[in-house]
Amino acid sequence: MKIAVLVKQVPAVDTVKIDEKTGTMIRDGVDAELNPLDLHAVEAAVRIKEARQDASITAISMGPMTAQKAVRYAIAMGADDGLLLSDRKFGGADTLATARTLARAIKKAGPFDLLLAGERATDGETGQVGPACAELLGASVLSYVSAIEELSGEKVRVVRAVEGGHETVEAKLPAMVIPVKEMNVPRLCTLSGKLRAKKADVEILTADDISMAAEETGLTGSATQVVNVTYPKVTRCGRRIAAADGIDAAIGEIMKIFEDKNCLEKAEAV
Repeated sequence: MKIAVLVKQVPAVDTVKIDEKTGTMIRDGVDAELNPLDLHAVEAAVRIKEARQDASITAISMGPMTAQKAVRYAIAMGADDGLLLSDRKFGGADTLATARTLARAIKKAGPFDLLLAGERATDGETGQVGPACAELLGASVLSYVSAIEELSGEKVRVVRAVEGGHETVEAKLPAMVIPVKEMNVPRLCTLSGKLRAKKADVEILTADDISMAAEETGLTGSATQVVNVTYPKVTRCGRRIAAADGIDAAIGEIMKIFEDKNCLEKAEAV
């Protein structure tokens, strides 16, 4: 059984920046990490591999060359090999163009019996790439999966988290399984896993390698574009109370504000 796991390298949450001119994410010179929700997809794939001797896992990502770090992390967790789509032509792709590019690469590297992807990426929060990729590949989509009950050579049965409870559904393979974080607890990478990932050859594919025309990917191939970037403005007037004169003085200032606004109840005399 061949399994493909889609992973993405994202900026660390506190370093997310947007280019105001292009409306795209600034990825150069910022701390990056493997998308946290993708860890649950990798963990699910590795557990399947541990239960089935015929299973192999390929971690697939799209991004700059630095995104090899995310692919290697998936290999350190237990994936067998990795594939990175990296080309300036892919830059600025929206969810549709990204899914289209990933689907083309999956067809080239496949066929795969099972696909897994994270619920969403922390830098975009759309949750669209996994399902869109499956649609382009003609695969079933099983989202919000909290457990995989059965997996055979022809079908997969899962438990989905839905509003008000859970439901059990079956789908023919190939299928895209998108787990929720409650599905599992991602493992920590072992030393041997890290050493194996360091030595692993991550295959790099460009637009030409997957016969991707410029109008199909990147900004040109995107159906949506960010036309304006704005930042929230603080509209309330605040007052900062410093503790330079001591904590007691600062507390006294705060209590005076409460008293002036009649926020305190006077204690009755005993």
